[in-house]
Amino acid sequence: MGISRRRPLGCLLVFLFAILALTGCGERGAGTVSENAPPLEVLVSTAEQRDVPLHIEMVGATLGTQDVPIRARVEGFLESMEFQEGTFVNKGDLLYTIDAQPFQAKLVAAQSQLAGARTVLIKSEADLARIRPLAEMKAVSEQDLDSSVALEAGAKASVRASEAAVDLAEIELSYTRIMAPIDGLIGISKARPGEFVGREPNPVVLNTLSDIDPIRVRFSISEREYLIMARTYMASGRADKRDNDDEDEERPQDLVLLLADGSEHKYQGGIVAASQSIDQDTGTYTLEASFPNPSRFLLPGQFARVRALYEVLEDRAVIPRQAVSELQGLFRVYVVDASGTVEVRTVELGPETGYDIVINQGISGGDTVIVEGLQKVRPGMKVSTRPFAPAPAPPGVGG
Repeated sequence: MGISRRRPLGCLLVFLFAILALTGCGERGAGTVSENAPPLEVLVSTAEQRDVPLHIEMVGATLGTQDVPIRARVEGFLESMEFQEGTFVNKGDLLYTIDAQPFQAKLVAAQSQLAGARTVLIKSEADLARIRPLAEMKAVSEQDLDSSVALEAGAKASVRASEAAVDLAEIELSYTRIMAPIDGLIGISKARPGEFVGREPNPVVLNTLSDIDPIRVRFSISEREYLIMARTYMASGRADKRDNDDEDEERPQDLVLLLADGSEHKYQGGIVAASQSIDQDTGTYTLEASFPNPSRFLLPGQFARVRALYEVLEDRAVIPRQAVSELQGLFRVYVVDASGTVEVRTVELGPETGYDIVINQGISGGDTVIVEGLQKVRPGMKVSTRPFAPAPAPPGVGG
């Protein structure tokens, strides 16, 4: 009986020793694998040391140097359109004609009234010429003389009123022939021949004529951006030029126009107009810039961005934004030295430029920084490196 009781205890001890042996072997095996594993591969980039231009980009829309609405200034039926829509016309070209018959009749009536008024004036002048000598001889009463003088004055006033009516009728008749007030591009007509125009709800504005060389861009900037641009403007000495009354003074042409497809307009432009105050409702300041458009490629109403250079940071280190991580309010960058060892540096950030960021302190040009694999590395770790291939910079983003 005693022998049978010891046997389960012995088996249990053998089982425990076997487990401990297997566990020890496993730990030794794991350590051997870790020591022999290849270094972690990370993607790295080399910090550039260069001058960094800083820009402000403003979103706006194009408009003509002059956008003139073509209005029907008299009521009537539209008789003809004398132009091709979407083409350029010259100042003085005939654009529309309105039925002129009612205005011709009005002119004839005014001319008839003028003729009658002149006839009355001639008679009143003749009467006064006869009565005045008689009044001097006391052959007629002073009252008769006063009446003749008053009749002559009234006849003269009636003539002047009739002449004004004739002038007005001639002006209204001239409005039936609508001429181009400027050289420019004319759009699609809002009325067709046969329509009654010149009175709501019928069309009053028939078309728009735009002078598009040069073309303007109207845009708004925040109060902060205004302060940046104003300080730059004053620091460059342009404020003195602005206050100079000499209209021949050439305006600075240092703005770049970016189009909707990301391309840059061939010609640079400059500020030509500005608001007198900040809009308190929106907190923005409105500006207009002018750009040469000799090929007339740009049209009013296009989306556009205006880029303005306001500062150049000289000799600064620049790295991809992805290389920067944050921990408890501190910004860090992992650097790989010549032996492949990782170290971490606390850096001071500057402005972003495209996909890159300026480093004011902590990184120098030529340093190798880790861009991808930041979560897996630790200071002192050995790594292998492969160059990081950055994405192409977004169109129009400064840098």
